[in-house]
Amino acid sequence: MKIKQNYVVIIATALLLILAGCRANPILNIEDAPIEITGKHSSNDIKKAIIRAGAGLGWTMKAKESGHIVGTLFLRKHVAIVDVKYTNKAYSITYKDSQNLDFDGSNIHKNYNSWVQNLNRQIQAQLSAL
Repeated sequence: MKIKQNYVVIIATALLLILAGCRANPILNIEDAPIEITGKHSSNDIKKAIIRAGAGLGWTMKAKESGHIVGTLFLRKHVAIVDVKYTNKAYSITYKDSQNLDFDGSNIHKNYNSWVQNLNRQIQAQLSAL
């Protein structure tokens, strides 16, 4: 009987480890995405487009300095914080911090990457509208 209990514990532990692994993915950073804008637009126009993009998806976007915006997304008990750095030619979205997203130094809850991808798509859409 004791052997059966040990197998149950081992199998349950293995399943938990497998399930935990399914929820975490390598963190996604967008590096130097090109800004392809027709016509002449200022750095301020680009900043406003990035802020609009994030705000439209529920991100709180705060300009910190020229070329740098911090985006924060609050969803239920989860918090994701990213740095958005930009020039007139490119922008990057990089992980800054999080809460309740199981970040372990390189992996994070799979939903985080979806949120960053959505933010990236929306930034592209807003920049295209300039």
